[in-house]
Amino acid sequence: MSEMQIKWYQKILEKDIDAVNGAGGKRESKTRLLNIVMQLRKCCNHPYLFEGAEPGPPYTTDEHLVYNAGKMAVLDKLLKRLQKQGSRVLIFSQMSRLLDILEDYCVFREYKYCRIDGGTAHEDRIAAIDEYNKPGSEKFVFLLTTRAGGLGINLTTADIVILYDSDWNPQADLQAMDRAHRIGQTKQVVVYRFVTDNAIEEKVLERAAQKLRLDQLVIQQGRAQQAAKAAANKDELLSMIQHGAEKVFQSKGPTGNMVSKDGEVGDDDIDEILAKGENRTKELNAKYEKLGIDDLQKFTSESAYEWNGENFANTKKNVNMTWINPAKRERKEQSYSMDKYFRQTMYPNPKADAKPKAPRAPKQVPVHDYQFYPPRLRDLQDRETAYYRKEIGYKVPLPDGDEETLEEREAERALDQQEIDNATPLTEEEREEKEKLSLQGFGDWNKRDFQQFVNGSGKYGRTDYEGISNEIDSKSAPEIKAYAKVFWQRYTEIADYPKYIKTIEDGEERTRRIGHHQKLLRKKMQQYRVPLQQLKINYSVSTTNKKVYTEEEDRFLLVLLDRYGIDSEGLYEKMRDDIRESPLFRFDWFFLSRTPIELSRRCTTLITTIVKEFEDVPARGSNGVNGKSKREPDDENDEDSILGMAPAKKKAKNGVKNKALDNVKSVKSSKNSSATPSRASSVTSTVSAGGSAKGKKGKKK
Repeated sequence: MSEMQIKWYQKILEKDIDAVNGAGGKRESKTRLLNIVMQLRKCCNHPYLFEGAEPGPPYTTDEHLVYNAGKMAVLDKLLKRLQKQGSRVLIFSQMSRLLDILEDYCVFREYKYCRIDGGTAHEDRIAAIDEYNKPGSEKFVFLLTTRAGGLGINLTTADIVILYDSDWNPQADLQAMDRAHRIGQTKQVVVYRFVTDNAIEEKVLERAAQKLRLDQLVIQQGRAQQAAKAAANKDELLSMIQHGAEKVFQSKGPTGNMVSKDGEVGDDDIDEILAKGENRTKELNAKYEKLGIDDLQKFTSESAYEWNGENFANTKKNVNMTWINPAKRERKEQSYSMDKYFRQTMYPNPKADAKPKAPRAPKQVPVHDYQFYPPRLRDLQDRETAYYRKEIGYKVPLPDGDEETLEEREAERALDQQEIDNATPLTEEEREEKEKLSLQGFGDWNKRDFQQFVNGSGKYGRTDYEGISNEIDSKSAPEIKAYAKVFWQRYTEIADYPKYIKTIEDGEERTRRIGHHQKLLRKKMQQYRVPLQQLKINYSVSTTNKKVYTEEEDRFLLVLLDRYGIDSEGLYEKMRDDIRESPLFRFDWFFLSRTPIELSRRCTTLITTIVKEFEDVPARGSNGVNGKSKREPDDENDEDSILGMAPAKKKAKNGVKNKALDNVKSVKSSKNSSATPSRASSVTSTVSAGGSAKGKKGKKK
């Protein structure tokens, strides 16, 4: 086997090393072992049968097709010799994909060939056979799959049969040989069978020979109907897999005749291989000719343990003597970058950079615009870079563009090249100045710190350094203050600075707006002694039409907003928890089932209503609700609020539109009973509120 075959053979065995060593016990299925057998047979034929084995891209048909497989190296020398002798060759393989490789090889060596496999149409088969058998045919090679020939194929013009791999069933190989042993054959037919040494193919051939001998003794002589073609059991499959595996793991390179002459097989090696093959064939035939029916039925590939009538396999029954140690483990470079993974997945073949990056002078400070180094430092480093490029002979490439801008791009390149050609080295004073300037910037600030500074300035305000420090993990308030001072002086030097300034200004505006809303809400709450009971909300008409929350629920939400603050963290989760814990709404399933998002929407609507109420105060005039009329109800309802009970409402004389208030009239004598407004009902208008207030004053008098 070649060096590539050795590596792939080891990988296949290591992948299922527990099954190869039989460590799994009876749990190992026969299907798993058969899969390992098939992969090993593919490796023996050619490693290019595996995805990723062939070097590329680009994929080329070259000498690597020959020297990367031991069988191909032997076949290459053998076909050259046979062509000189005037012979014609039939090559059989069980794998149609291997015929693809052989087809590429024939094209590479310029051998005329024909091909038949399981996918060939009947008309194409007849045409290929006639083309090969016609007198004076230039076809040298005929590629066939072992089982796809069918009946009626006569290829008597060929005198050489090459079995690239062996079949489990010996009759299939015999049928393939008979393609040339037809009536009309005038030449001596020579059959070459390729078998990889110290590999699983040796055991496959042994089992085929065993089946053939059983066929001769049982079926041919008609003694009995025995299961001559019984499939191999798990123990036999395991023995086949382990055969030669230890030598494969011990080998450090190509084996057999592939070792010498840089992996090439010479003419002398071919003769040696053929002579060795003849001797091995004689030994195999002699081994099975001496066995009778009883011996063959009990024969397994482990029968080598029997000698002089004694079975040596049971001496250490519980110890597996063929334990295979895997090869030395190697650490492979592995990248766990998610960005790189998705980049490779979405763009598997990225375009390579057509032009290399321009070289920079060594030992320079990386200068970013958000680090605010002195502009003089960048000038000195640009001069240093230009002189460095002059020293190494760098030529400025032509920028990309259309033909229309060719002159402009050439002029731009000429200016850049002239700057490099006229560059001068820095003086000693300039180098010292460069070292001093490199310490004056904010070199410890990275892009992430800068982005957090912008976001924090928008959230807390540009002068709240303590608040901004909560956003930046690695910077303290004094460091942020020093950076902010330089930032607001030189922010125009940053690329796309309007975007960052807009982020800060929008954040500050939002903070001012939230603060204003918070003040109006506090002012609204200060108008009432017991806001949870007395708070009056002036709904707009659009809000009233779509209203599904009761006034009691809205009062509760506004009280919580004033308690926690409109912009507090986790506000609506806290409000949801308070609603669920409050005894006021223990049976209010609608209110209890509201999510934080739904509460957020309702609170936004309520805040808008409060803001609009204060903005419309001058327009309402005397119809507005003043704080004095709201404080005049008796204080006896305060006790209900303290006890956590629902608030009681006072009876109004006129302007009552809420149906729930009508029910309150009937229970006037009960101070502790609560009347919850209906969800479907509207609310008291501004005018009715004024009337109610007057009614209360009159009653008091």
